[in-house]
Amino acid sequence: MKDKDSGTPRVFLVRHGQTDWSQNGRYTGDTELDLTAEGRQQVLGSAQVVVGHGNLIDPVKLAYVFVSPRQRAQQTSHLLFGDTLSQASADKVQVTTTTELAEWDYGAYEGLTTQEIHALRREHGLDSERQWDIWQDGCEDGESADSVTVRLDTLISKIHDLQGPNMHGEQPCDVVLISHGHLLRGFIKRWLRCPLEMPLSLMLEPGGIGVLSYQHHNMQEPALMVGMAFPMKAHS
Repeated sequence: MKDKDSGTPRVFLVRHGQTDWSQNGRYTGDTELDLTAEGRQQVLGSAQVVVGHGNLIDPVKLAYVFVSPRQRAQQTSHLLFGDTLSQASADKVQVTTTTELAEWDYGAYEGLTTQEIHALRREHGLDSERQWDIWQDGCEDGESADSVTVRLDTLISKIHDLQGPNMHGEQPCDVVLISHGHLLRGFIKRWLRCPLEMPLSLMLEPGGIGVLSYQHHNMQEPALMVGMAFPMKAHS
């Protein structure tokens, strides 16, 4: 007996692998950094487990791959899929680079750690009543939470247009998003129709993969998949 939500489209969230700055806790927006050797292994490890024919991220079920323009995300995309998107599936899978998945513009906080940001804001006379929260306060000389929300909602609307007519698996329409830590956590909140300022602690490791979908084949019931079964691999 199939699961009641079998065939419902999925959105896979992929965080880029480790960089020198992510390893050191430095906020990285538009600064271009390569993946570290460890970061490459993180992505390749995830790819080995979940990407490929008959696996969780199956090219046969994919319709779109959206990728941040940042170099670390582009490298992650190439490592994640390798030759998996064969010519047969490449005719059906559209890979698109979009600024809608670029990391939060941290402005004056680019390259700083959280501790350094708190110190800078105190120097500027801010946060006298409560500690800085990026989801509420945004970044000086950078993006506000409202601006990021607009970006995320625009992309979600595009995904809904793609997946809405295929709630029962009529056509392949799984989507992969390859992006960044803050941006993807914000995407989850907006997918669930929550404001960015809503306190919801989410973790997504470098090279990690999360999954979103819908309950009851209904686009009006967006869902976060907190657990799932993995397909059996056929023995050769």
